[in-house]
Amino acid sequence: MIGRLNHVAIAVRDLEKATALYRDTLGAHVSQPLAQPEHGVTVVFIELPNTKIELLAPLGEASPILKFLEKNPDGGMHHVCYEVDDILAARDRLKAGGARVLGDGEPKIGAHGKPVLFLHPKDFSGTLVELEQV
Repeated sequence: MIGRLNHVAIAVRDLEKATALYRDTLGAHVSQPLAQPEHGVTVVFIELPNTKIELLAPLGEASPILKFLEKNPDGGMHHVCYEVDDILAARDRLKAGGARVLGDGEPKIGAHGKPVLFLHPKDFSGTLVELEQV
């Protein structure tokens, strides 16, 4: 059902500092910051030959990343994103198997302009999983 690893997301307090670390210290190609108000984050993508790293910084007082950063003051790995061909079929299959979909269960448009869903970390070995339709 799942396809390629689309990205690994890292929550950060200081997006400019984290972007500079990847760009200047590691020599990576980084995108411009992209505000995602509907998700409460600003993102930067680091392009790698085989996948991407997504840096997430809080956007607004209701950002879900704020709670994560309270528990992890230095930031850290937030979620992994896998590609799926049909997000509704994947959702239905996962729910039938007992997995919990976060939010209202309906896909939202993610940073790549494609439908995404998040799955409860307690159902996936403590890892928050994002599915993105490709």
